[in-house]
Amino acid sequence: MNELVHPYHRFIRPTVTHTTFCPGCGDGTVAQSILRAIDGLGMDMDDFVFVSGIGCAAWIPSPLFNADVLHTTHGRPIAFAFGIKMGLPDKKVMVVSGDGDLVAIGGNHLIQNARRNIEMVVLCVNNGIYGMTGGQAAPTTPMGVKTTTTPYGAFENFFEDISGLVIAAGASFVARWTTAHPRQLTASIKKAIQKKGFAFIEVISQCPVQFGRKMGMGNAIQMLEDYKKRSISIKEAKKLSPEELKDRMVVGEFVDLDKPEMVEEVTRMIRRASGEAQEAVDTGRG
Repeated sequence: MNELVHPYHRFIRPTVTHTTFCPGCGDGTVAQSILRAIDGLGMDMDDFVFVSGIGCAAWIPSPLFNADVLHTTHGRPIAFAFGIKMGLPDKKVMVVSGDGDLVAIGGNHLIQNARRNIEMVVLCVNNGIYGMTGGQAAPTTPMGVKTTTTPYGAFENFFEDISGLVIAAGASFVARWTTAHPRQLTASIKKAIQKKGFAFIEVISQCPVQFGRKMGMGNAIQMLEDYKKRSISIKEAKKLSPEELKDRMVVGEFVDLDKPEMVEEVTRMIRRASGEAQEAVDTGRG
C-alpha cells in the first residue's frame, strides 16, 4: 500500500515530527494558509526568509518551515526583518508572530515600519491573550476578562482594531480574517507576498486553552462557529451604526495602495548620490 504524503510536506523540515500547538489552536490553519499561498504562487522556500518573535504563533515558521528562519527576541521580529530586507532586497521577508509580540513590546517597530512602507509581509495572529506563557492579559485582551495577571478582570483599555492602527501608520496593504476564513486568508497572503510595500494581515485565531476557557467561549469548534457568526464584510459593515457593529468582526481587505517603498527609495538615493559624486570627479570638482 502506498504511503500517503501531504502535498505540502516538502515545505516542512524533515526533522519535525510534531508541532508545539495545543489541541484546537488556530496556528495550524495559519501555517497551512501560508503554505497554500506559497505553493499557489509557484514559489519555493528558497525565495523567503521567515522571522518570528516569542509566542505561540512564532512556532509556525520555526522550526516547522524548511527555510531560512530567524527566531528572534521578544517584540523584535520586525526589526530583524527590516535589516534582512535592507541587506537582501531580492528576498521575500515574512514575519509571523502574535499580538502580544507585535503589538505590545514590538508595537513601535510595527508602526514605524508600516510608516516607512518597507516591503515585508507581517502576519499578526491575534488570539487576545498571552497564550504560551500562561494566559496573561495582553494589549488585545478585552476589559473585564479574568486572566493570570488580572484575577479581578482586565482593567486597561485594549487595542480593538490593530488593523486600523497599521492603516493609520501608512501600510500599503492591510487585511483582517479569522481562522474560520482559511481560503480568504490564503488569497490575501498571496496578494501580500506580491505587494511592493508593507503588507499586514491580522488573523483572529482561537485559543481554546487560555482565551476560550477564560472567556467561557467553549472549545475550538465553538469558537470558530462564533467567528463565523460575528464576522461581517467591509461592505456590510458600512451599512451599520457603531452600536450595531459592537462585538462584530469586520473582515476583508481594507487597504491596497501603491506608494513609495523604502528599499527602492534608498536605492534610488544611493544611485543619485553616486552619480553626483562621479560627476564631481569627472568635472574636477571632487
